[in-house]
Amino acid sequence: MKRSQRQAQSGATAVEFALALLLFLTFLLGIVDFSRMLFTWSAAQEATRAGARYAVVCDDTLQQAQVLSKMQAMLPQISTINVAWLPVGCTSATCEGVSVTITGLNYRWISPIAGLAARAPIPMPTFSTFLPREVMRQDPHSASICS
Repeated sequence: MKRSQRQAQSGATAVEFALALLLFLTFLLGIVDFSRMLFTWSAAQEATRAGARYAVVCDDTLQQAQVLSKMQAMLPQISTINVAWLPVGCTSATCEGVSVTITGLNYRWISPIAGLAARAPIPMPTFSTFLPREVMRQDPHSASICS
C-alpha cells in the first residue's frame, strides 16, 4: 500500500516545480521588460541632450534631419523630433538657445505575459532639452561632435 501511494505522488513534485518555474519566469521576464523600459527612457533623455548639444555647438543652420540622425545613433527608435531656435526666426547673434524635443516614442514589451495584456505599444512621454546661447560654439571638443 505504501508503495502505490508513493508512486501516485511521484508526479506531484514535477507539477509543483513546473508551476513554480512558470511563476518565476513570469516575474523574471517582467523585471527584464521593466529594465528595458527604464533603459529606453534614459537613452531618450540622453539622446535629447546630445541632439541639443549637437545643434547648439555645431551650427545654427542645421536641419532637423541631421540632428535626428545623430540622435538615432543613440536610440534607433526615435522617429520624430523638433529642433526650435528661440526666439523663432533668430540669427546666430540673436538666438537665446535651442530646444530639442522627442515626440511619438513608443515602447514595446517583449514579455509574452505583458504582451497579451497590452499588444499596443506604450506611448512614452515627450522628452525635451533646452541649451542656452552661452554654449553656442564654445565647446573645445566641437570638432568631435560635429563630424
